[in-house]
Amino acid sequence: MKKRVLFYLVAIVTTFSLQSCVSNYVVSQPNIYKTDAKVTPVVVKAETSDNIQAKRMLASLNNASNSIKASMIAEAIKHEKTIDSILDEASTYLGTPYRYGGTTRSGIDCSAFVLSVFGAAAGVNLPRVAAAQSQEGDSVDKSELKKGDLVFFSHGRGRISHVGIVEEVDENGEVKFIHSATSRGVMVSSLNDKYWGPRYRFAKRILKENSLVLNQTSTQSQIN
Repeated sequence: MKKRVLFYLVAIVTTFSLQSCVSNYVVSQPNIYKTDAKVTPVVVKAETSDNIQAKRMLASLNNASNSIKASMIAEAIKHEKTIDSILDEASTYLGTPYRYGGTTRSGIDCSAFVLSVFGAAAGVNLPRVAAAQSQEGDSVDKSELKKGDLVFFSHGRGRISHVGIVEEVDENGEVKFIHSATSRGVMVSSLNDKYWGPRYRFAKRILKENSLVLNQTSTQSQIN
């Protein structure tokens, strides 16, 4: 009898212990963190056909602009080389004696000197006399003179009677020109010279950048 009572007591104690364990068991929950930060969605837009076409047009314009710049640079270089060729040719005449009506290196006058130099170095055909040469090209202000320009002079009554080629314009604006003078033949003088300065009348530019002022197509059409 005592054994049976003891068994029941053990069973009751065990039951209460199990209930206590169950009631004390807590299932842990995952931690949930909250934030006020707003997440901006990334939207990837596909390029439209208009955008693609606009980009292609812009690229074409840039290529065309680069091509034009390259062409302008090439023309400027070509122009400078032509002017240098003219002055190099002119310098080979230095010391050649002056001869009225002369057209050779044994004796040459001012206008024949100019037409010979331009013809040999640039393929430009100028009139024979200075007065007629003064009608060619574009007028140039004295302050804008450059190498290769023609300067014209008058010895009286306003009639053009002498011509030279600008050889140099220094940093102070002094203009030096090469010409065939009656006194010393082909030489270099300055527009500041007390003789030539007062006799200076105007200047003309026969060659300009990108094109010749003189129309050489007429010669080509005659050939064709």
